[in-house]
Amino acid sequence: MRKRIKLITSFFYLGHSPFMPGTMGSLGGLMVYVLVKDNEILYGFSILFLFMLGVIFAAEAEKIYKRKDARMIVIDEACGMLLALFFVPASMFAVILGFFLFRILDILKPPPAKRVEKLTGALGVMFDDIIAAIYTNVILQIVTRLFRIA
Repeated sequence: MRKRIKLITSFFYLGHSPFMPGTMGSLGGLMVYVLVKDNEILYGFSILFLFMLGVIFAAEAEKIYKRKDARMIVIDEACGMLLALFFVPASMFAVILGFFLFRILDILKPPPAKRVEKLTGALGVMFDDIIAAIYTNVILQIVTRLFRIA
């Protein structure tokens, strides 16, 4: 079971990358985005599915890795990346801007993300990225509509 938890929470071991595992997890989310972006139902289900997996397994992964929100746990970044682009008009510009904006906001942790990150267990792992994703999505919705980028 430990191997399955590592596989899931590291998003197919992307979180084990020695080079910016959070960014690798976000890129994993982009790979899922490419597969599901044209089907809103599958896209929404993918976000919910990854979120549920993260909530179910992140606390166990913290025990396995013996650290709170261990850098190897990147299912939150994959889920957040998908949410950041949800219902955003699909364009290369929006995807690239969304990726960089999500990474910046995930690192900076604007309020209330920093406070939420301190929650124990899976909720602390998952929700700070969800907040960064919501901020990213709102900014992308405004930018893509204001400049009519699609």
